[in-house]
Amino acid sequence: MGGRPRVFIADDHHLLVQALRTMLEPQFDVVGEAFSGDELLGKLPGARADALLLDLQMPGRSGLELLPDLTRQHPALKILIVTMHVDRVLADAALLAGAHGFLPKDSPMEELVVALREVLAGRRYVSPNVPRVSNRVSMGASHLGLSRLTPRQQQIVQLIGAGKTSEEIADALGLSVHTIGFHRKNIRRVLGIDSEWGLVRWAILMQASVEDAEPLAPPGAGAPAKPPGSPEVPARPLGRRGKG
Repeated sequence: MGGRPRVFIADDHHLLVQALRTMLEPQFDVVGEAFSGDELLGKLPGARADALLLDLQMPGRSGLELLPDLTRQHPALKILIVTMHVDRVLADAALLAGAHGFLPKDSPMEELVVALREVLAGRRYVSPNVPRVSNRVSMGASHLGLSRLTPRQQQIVQLIGAGKTSEEIADALGLSVHTIGFHRKNIRRVLGIDSEWGLVRWAILMQASVEDAEPLAPPGAGAPAKPPGSPEVPARPLGRRGKG
């Protein structure tokens, strides 16, 4: 890489973007700024950036939803997530979706520079301040909230938690993107969630909670054989649980 590294900043907080630009410019060339997902996708192709600082909570599509498009359209771009939402599940989801690093927003400037240089060198960076295990709270209450959703809404939450975009969910369920948007709005209303990113975060944590609580086992493992002719027990929807 000749010359100074070229960095693009995507965050919806204008003051933070200005502060990051000021702090980075002595060592990096800041070649662009975006304050929403759509603006980022429009500006990034002409910026010729080497690295992207990406917030998870962006207007419109979240950072997690943008990652598949970003990695497909800009395969050489190094993406460092810089977020106030610090949870191991979110960090793992971001790295799985194509990010190269994960950093809390309250990290010192020195760590941001280290993280940038690590990802630019082709190495992954996860801040030591990201917990080794998920810091999920109130999952019991979340499961109760999930039980208030219709089976279709639970299905959509499960796909959101698996990292699917509205377009991918629509294709998977044979519905229109408009209908998926209508369902997402109603899910947020039922759960009392005030933003799209809040819904994405909640769905990811919920999906991880369900997977941890109900690990998959080989057929017949750990369970007595059923007598011949026993009726099949229907699978429970995501989040439905019996007592105990």
